[in-house]
Order: sequence, then C-alpha cells, then structure tokens
Amino acid sequence: LLRVCPTVCSSCWVYTVLTREPFLLHMAVPDLPGLNPADATEEHDTDEEKQHFQRVCKAFSYYRIFSLKRVARAHENFSCLPLRHQHLLEDFLPNLERLKAAIDANHQFVDRLMKSAAGMFVNSDVADALPRADFSYIEDQNGVQLRAPFPSSFDMEKVKTTIKQFFRDWSAEGAAERCQCYEPILSELKSLFPSPTLEESCQSVSVLVPGSGLGRLAYEIARLGYHCQGNEWSMFMLIASHFILNQVRGTNLYVIYPWVHNFSNNMSSGDQLRSCSIPDVDPHDLPPSADFSMTAGDFSEVYQEPDSWDCVVTCYFIDTSPNIIAYIETIKRILKPGGYWINFGPLLYHFADMYNEHSVELSYEEIRRLMLRDYGFELVKEEVRIPSSYIQSPWSMMKLLYECVFFVAKKPLE
Repeated sequence: LLRVCPTVCSSCWVYTVLTREPFLLHMAVPDLPGLNPADATEEHDTDEEKQHFQRVCKAFSYYRIFSLKRVARAHENFSCLPLRHQHLLEDFLPNLERLKAAIDANHQFVDRLMKSAAGMFVNSDVADALPRADFSYIEDQNGVQLRAPFPSSFDMEKVKTTIKQFFRDWSAEGAAERCQCYEPILSELKSLFPSPTLEESCQSVSVLVPGSGLGRLAYEIARLGYHCQGNEWSMFMLIASHFILNQVRGTNLYVIYPWVHNFSNNMSSGDQLRSCSIPDVDPHDLPPSADFSMTAGDFSEVYQEPDSWDCVVTCYFIDTSPNIIAYIETIKRILKPGGYWINFGPLLYHFADMYNEHSVELSYEEIRRLMLRDYGFELVKEEVRIPSSYIQSPWSMMKLLYECVFFVAKKPLE
C-alpha cells in the first residue's frame, strides 16, 4: 500500500515507498536536512494543496464528458454535410458509436485510477474530498463552497497523455518505444556496475531515476537487483503510478484505448480503436529482496544530500526544467565521487514559450560545455542523433521522431 505525504512546499510533494515485504509497498517520509516531517505536514497542508489535488481529480472525473464532446462535434460536422454525401459514408455514424464505447472503457479505467488515490496522503486531509463524486464545487479557506471552473484544456490533455503513458510503459505494444530508450540505459548500468549475482551484490548500488513517470524504467532497474528510487512531480503521473505499482497484481487485467482521441492521420477507422492490455508484466514481480521506492516533488528541491547516489538516470527528463543548469548542479551534488550520470532524450523544453515562465533553452553543445568545463564531469560515452519516439501510435500516418542524445558522464573523485 503506497502512502503519500505532502511536505516542504505546495509545489513539492514527498513520499517514499519501501518494499518491506515481498511486493508490498509501504510509505515513509524521507529524512530531509533541516526538515521535521510532522511540522512540515502541518505547515503546508493548505487549501492550495487541496485545491490542486481536487483539480487533478476533477480532470480525471471529467474525462468521459470531455471526450464525448469531441465525438458529438464529429457527429454535428457530419450532419452538416449534404445528404448525398452523408449517404456515401454509411459506416461513419456506427464508428462514432464504437468510439463512444471505447471512451466508456477508458472512463471506467480512469475512474479506477481516481478512486485508488483515496488514502494516498498520510497526516493530511488533502485527499478527503476524493470519495466525493461531484467535483463541481470546491471549498475556500472558510469552508464556503464555490463553483469550480471546468477543467482546463491543459489538464484534460494531461489526462489523455496519462492514458497513452500506460501504453508506453505497461503494454506489450509499447515495448518497441521502451526498447529505444530503456535498453541502452539498462545495458550501460549493467556494464558500469556488473555483478555475477545481482540479487546479492547490486543492492549496494543506489540508482535514482528523476522524472520516472509511471515507473517502468525504475521498476526494471529494481528488477535487476539494484537499490532504485524513482522521482516524479506531476500529480497526474503520481496517481497513475500509485495505481499500477500498488493496486495491480497480475498481467493483462485492463483494456484501454490510447488512440481513441486521434481523429487525424488514421490509415483506417480501426486504427483509432486499437486497444492494448495492461500491464504486460506483474508490477509486483520483483526479487524478494528488492529495494524499490518512489518520491514525489521537485527534483532539485527534494534531493539535497551531497554524495548520496551511485548513479542518476535521466530519460526524457532534463528538458523539463526552465533552468537546466539547476538540474546539472543537483546531479553533480548528489552523486557520490566517481558516480555516474546516464542520460537519454531530446531537448523539447517544456516551459518554452509558456506564459509567466522564465525558461532558458540551451543547445546540447552548451549543456555539454557546462557539464565538462564548469561542473567537472568526465564524458565516458556519447552518442547523438539516436532515433526515438514518445507515446506515438505505431499505426498513425504521422509520427514524431526525436534524434536523441545518449551520454554517460562521471563525477570526478575529488
């Protein structure tokens, strides 16, 4: 059972999951320097935190309404065609009914995610509103109910992306995407920290995976026998990872339709209705002695203790900060002397051109120079322009392909 405790600040949620019994996850608050977890919980268990959590839950709860509105618009557009043209498309309306059924299936799955979040938080009433079916209202600091705004299109896109993330991380069909980026990382990790008996020897090697999303890469690292901790800040991802890692036992238990929202670039109508079963592996299938944990919060704020990790693995992550130098500083600080930073991904800066965000977008050459010249990393391995896709439909007529950078950097011994 995973538990979550909000601490530090409203933008930094911290929890740890510990495997104290085989495949059973328990929560403990990390011992952060200068932080009393109990005091921090009381101080920061604020209305703002409650409203943020409710906002995310509301977005999940509105999934069906939001998605069916798009189908209704397709129906309305069809009805505007001349009748002679409508008669030529005899399968159009039946296909819309099939889309509705797929959306209903996704809705049932999303509803499970949201309901599983009940009890995620310890020593806090942030999740008390979760059992409430109606998220049309929120409470202000005086307990007065106010009509909540309709979820933003940004939040609803996050819900749709969360469904696609399950395809990428926990379906057999997503294995090709995972192989592109996870396999080089796992191979390099085994090369840097080899052991003839991983289960006995590798637990002394600590590996941190910031930006862990739904946790598959961190899970695979823990599965190899390493002490592994994932870190994530998105509440959408936290709710989803809590569900898959703690509530699911077995394989191919749920069927979802990740591409049901793709109305363009379909080779056939059936491509929009392609489903996948999740999970393709049992999330509890870890070695009995596995040491696998998760934290939630801003990476640079949560991780402050110097010289504490043997390896930091970043996959599609370093472009998530408006100031990538802060990430480089944090990684340099928390790595043990002689520790390794393994990175794979592009530079699609998430905060670029975003209103009220002071994002600085650096080229890879600039990042490389900073790492080597200013922070003293030694470049052990470097490959560029490695093709990789991210939550792309294999059947779509349009695919976004990144040319990624893969590098291994070593922190100096002194």
